[in-house]
Amino acid sequence: MSTAGEFDSGSFRKALGSFTTGVTVVTTKAEDGTDIGLTANSFNSVSLDPPMVLWSLGKTSASLSAFENAEHFAVHILAEDQQSLSGQFATKGIDKFSGVELERGPSEIPLLKKSAARFVCKSEFKYEGGDHIIFVGRVIEFDQSEVAPLLFHSGQYAQLSKKQGVEEAEFGQDFLGYLLARCYQQLLVPLKKELTARGLNIVQYYLVTLVAQFEGKTLEQIMDVLALGDTVPSAVDIDQLKANGIIAIDNTSRVTLTDSGQQLNMELASVFKAAEADAENDLSYDQRQNLKLTLRQLIKTTDPGAPKSWVK
Repeated sequence: MSTAGEFDSGSFRKALGSFTTGVTVVTTKAEDGTDIGLTANSFNSVSLDPPMVLWSLGKTSASLSAFENAEHFAVHILAEDQQSLSGQFATKGIDKFSGVELERGPSEIPLLKKSAARFVCKSEFKYEGGDHIIFVGRVIEFDQSEVAPLLFHSGQYAQLSKKQGVEEAEFGQDFLGYLLARCYQQLLVPLKKELTARGLNIVQYYLVTLVAQFEGKTLEQIMDVLALGDTVPSAVDIDQLKANGIIAIDNTSRVTLTDSGQQLNMELASVFKAAEADAENDLSYDQRQNLKLTLRQLIKTTDPGAPKSWVK
């Protein structure tokens, strides 16, 4: 078991990579001491540093109040021999923990054994996402086994491309660049609303995320990266971030995030991830995986120098 103080981003990324199936069981303990658990496929990572994950639960779920009031929860990525657990925790009106071998985590939450990966989380944020509530947790412990994860559709990887009966688009709207840009802009809508509420703009957000990614780089180096996407912040944008205590620039022009800036980056990343998770609700598992695999292949084709972790 790796604890928060021992986290290595590489091993944490590897553990998150066990989520190739979308099959998880999320558990917690209700205020009256009842063990709570359910099957969910909305799990996603938010950030590696700090280690944050999210998942969503429908507002009509009988378990909603338990998770809303819980201080801790755990996400279990099921192993391929745990298919029965997937069905058991998805069934209403039964004792879902009957016959299940458990361990206990913080706040005495129930922890399943022998999963492909397990993430014990402290509840951090809750957001509304359409008819779901998105729960964001800070991972305080995680472990991973070498067992294969449970496949949602066993043997379907060769059959991911399926005709979906999409209406024909106008010629200009069929350009790949247009479709990608349109999707991205729609995903940004909730983030832009959050930025506006905080008195910030999208260009400042890009600067904050790059400072978090390239800690210790100079302002000039960060600006060079931003220039590649035609999103260069103005001097006013930079001064505002400094005045608000979000970034700090030393006498060598190295720019870093303050504690407030790190908190801001984490919260904005959670909003963006929540929007992404909400957008995926109407997509099947196959559609989601096919889309991501296709985009990674597109990155590999158009940018041979892209990091290998992007195109695996």
